[in-house]
Parts: sequence; C-alpha cells; structure tokens
Amino acid sequence: MKCVIKENLRLHPPAPLLIPHESTADVKLGGYDIPTKTRVMVGAFSIQKDPKVWDRPEEFLLERFEDSYIDFKGQDFQLIPFGSGRRGAWESPLGLFRPNNILYWFDWKLPSTSGSELPAALDMTEVYGLTVRKKAHLVLEPVAYSP
Repeated sequence: MKCVIKENLRLHPPAPLLIPHESTADVKLGGYDIPTKTRVMVGAFSIQKDPKVWDRPEEFLLERFEDSYIDFKGQDFQLIPFGSGRRGAWESPLGLFRPNNILYWFDWKLPSTSGSELPAALDMTEVYGLTVRKKAHLVLEPVAYSP
C-alpha cells in the first residue's frame, strides 16, 4: 500500500508549488546566486516528474518504491508532496494511515451507470491552480466489509 500511495503522490502532488521559503544567507544554487531574504518557490510537480531523477516519470510504476529508501518524511528531495525537512507538513504520515483504514473497512464500487457514462466517471484529467484537483470528481459507493 505504501508503494501505491507514494507513487500516486509522486505523479499527482496535491500542490504543484510548495509554500514559499526565504533564504537566510547568500547562496549559490544550480549556478544561480540567491541573495539573502529572497523568496524561493519549490516546484514539487517538476521535481517529481524530472526525467533526470525518475525513469519513465509520466508512468505509474509501483516498483519504484519496492526496494527504495525514498520517503516523504525525511530529506529525500526527489519526493516532496508535503514539503520537506522540519517544516514539511506534519500531517504527511496521515497520508498513509487514512487510505489504509478506508480500504480495509470498505469495498468500493462505481455507482450504477450505463456503459456510455463509465469513461466520464473515470476521467482523470487534472485542473491546476494553487492545488491540483481532478476535473471530474471520482464518485464511489462504499460497501461495508467485515473481516
């Protein structure tokens, strides 16, 4: 399950740009001079789809994380859907906990639709803004599950 969540957050980060940070000293980064007190925006969307970092970055590949140390809770800057370091979003562990519980206690099905409506129900087109969302909501019906 962790591989599914990590790969989903890599491919579809909740926010394309992270919260702005301000440099506390003059630094040189990637050949650029960044003066003290400069506001810096980090593009999580670009980093997480960078072909220099990820093999076949546009594909959903679970095996990326099977034997990988990469996690979004530490200092692994190739996967930063919630930010990183001590100022990374504190709720990032909940990103793993909640889906596990929901998937454990429920089975899921698409609402009753005709065959012609099915492709629209599974439209995965994204709309970009301060956050990224799906153009069409994915509506599922929970079915109670008792282990």
